[in-house]
Amino acid sequence: MNISDFKNPFFIGVAGVGMSAIAQYLQGIGKNVSGSDRYFHPDEYNKTKEQLENEGIKCFLQDGSGITKETDLVVVSTAIEDTVYEVKKAKELGIPIIKRSQLLAMIAKSKKTVAVAGTSGKSTTSAMLFQILLDAGLEPSIISGAGLTSIIKQGKIGNAYVGKGDWLIIEADESDGSVVQYEPEIGLLLNIDKDHQEIEELMDLFTTFKKNSQRLFVVNQSNALAKTLSANIKNDFGFETEAGFTAKNFKQEGFKLSFEIDNQEFTMNAIGQHTVENATAAVAVANQIGVDLKTCAESLSKYEGIYRRHQILGQKNGVWVIDDYAHNPAKCAASIKACQPLAEKVVAWFQPHGYGPTRFLRNDFVEEISNTLRENDEIWMSEIFYAGGTAVKDISANDLIEDIKAKGK
Repeated sequence: MNISDFKNPFFIGVAGVGMSAIAQYLQGIGKNVSGSDRYFHPDEYNKTKEQLENEGIKCFLQDGSGITKETDLVVVSTAIEDTVYEVKKAKELGIPIIKRSQLLAMIAKSKKTVAVAGTSGKSTTSAMLFQILLDAGLEPSIISGAGLTSIIKQGKIGNAYVGKGDWLIIEADESDGSVVQYEPEIGLLLNIDKDHQEIEELMDLFTTFKKNSQRLFVVNQSNALAKTLSANIKNDFGFETEAGFTAKNFKQEGFKLSFEIDNQEFTMNAIGQHTVENATAAVAVANQIGVDLKTCAESLSKYEGIYRRHQILGQKNGVWVIDDYAHNPAKCAASIKACQPLAEKVVAWFQPHGYGPTRFLRNDFVEEISNTLRENDEIWMSEIFYAGGTAVKDISANDLIEDIKAKGK
């Protein structure tokens, strides 16, 4: 199939962040999109449903009523099982069913695509690159895993935008293995750290991603594993490295960052060294698309961030409250480190997500968090979030807490 082979797609689970982004993109290019979600209930307000309907996407209860003879494609996320009634109905009607990632790969083939990959920073880097290309007048499109603040301000979900230009920015996800489905014009690899899979599996996935990148492959020379996949160091980026695009003279003062790339000064309203690495990645790609460093710097000085990525919720009685989505060990450590210059004491409150992932990453969480906490800092944890299904509950957040205490933190 290709993008012109269907007109009336239906999304099962349309309110999910990944699904809603593609649904909005397709509606924006002229498709007649509809969908259902288990979180839609009769006579009950749902903000995401309202936002989708404002874009012209028809929303239904998850009862099969939205799937009709006119429906010519049904899209499911990895969380949707074959036993769901709507999947059965689609099969009875002979409607093709594809996964979200397959559809995204199909969309990517229809544009000049930059696919952003890595175990951390995909959404942030995608948003920064989008902002730069937008400010450079290239009218890009984006399909993102998080809402961009600049788009959310317009009353939208914020995770998709259809521009008139040639370029599309997408996130290439390794967690479900779908990173290997994309054949982008430019592949960008931010980092490789243990997350959903063992390192060997991740290396296999990202090696295939490199082979599939058509024109250019850009990697982070600051990340030990990512740099082993470098195609050409002149195209790469890094933090105090020998790469073609290197961030130097990094300073963080309060909620302001400053750094230099090739003698061009950059300032941003953000925190953390990892933010500088993400920004340098966006600049490396934008520059090779044809945007000069001065334009990149002017654009990033206005960058407003994305939802739940070091999002400042407010300050009271001298205490800043910051919300961050960090959920793997490397991300948690980077998140805590980014906040340390702001105060003598950081209280990090973390809820591990899922029993399987927490068990898999237990030692890594303990090492990364213990190595990051200063003498005054504290880590608190809620009990592990139960995502449903048949998870074996043989581990507790308290096990991680006891391990960290044993290291004197």
